[in-house]
Amino acid sequence: QVQLVESGGGLVQPGGSLRLSCAASGSMFSRNAMGWYRQAPGKERELVAVISRGGSTKYSDSVKGRFTISRDNAKMVYLQMTSLKPEDTAVYYCNAGVLFGEGYDPVDWGQGTQVTVSS
Repeated sequence: QVQLVESGGGLVQPGGSLRLSCAASGSMFSRNAMGWYRQAPGKERELVAVISRGGSTKYSDSVKGRFTISRDNAKMVYLQMTSLKPEDTAVYYCNAGVLFGEGYDPVDWGQGTQVTVSS
């Protein structure tokens, strides 16, 4: 089992930036990718970005060009968010899972961190 702890959320003005961090503990042997999801009030949880163990990345169309996912080892992943918009307001969840073909299966979840974009 993998435990995930997010940090870095908060309140930011439109056009601003935030960096989310996620620290994993436990065995990552069977997890070949980590990612970020988000869930806004009244909406379904959606995939934001995912990064494989080898560094390949995928992004949702809504954040492409504004958000960057990165990792510096097998157990730390980051989400750099720039040019933030009010519609980016959501709880952001880190996860660890399995990337296969064009799909991603999130297995383990963090507790989430709130990001609010508002003036």
